[in-house]
Amino acid sequence: MCRNIKPLFNFDPPASEEEIRAASLQFVRKISGFPKPSRANETAFNLAVADISRAASQLLGALESHALAKNREDETAKAMARSARRFGR
Repeated sequence: MCRNIKPLFNFDPPASEEEIRAASLQFVRKISGFPKPSRANETAFNLAVADISRAASQLLGALESHALAKNREDETAKAMARSARRFGR
């Protein structure tokens, strides 16, 4: 999986459409191998991003969890601490 795609489920507040679209864009970039599509492939690329965004929104809406929702700021702080330990900053 692409390292830039972040988990979007079970957060408070829930993932925004912008976050879902960004994850979908990263996914399509990863599987297509194109950071930016050519004009010939642009329509197919954008359609794939839209389709994956729609599917991801449906998935996130249908999932259930008994765990408490995670706080975005806390999770970001934890990730930054892991990165600092890993890369020595």
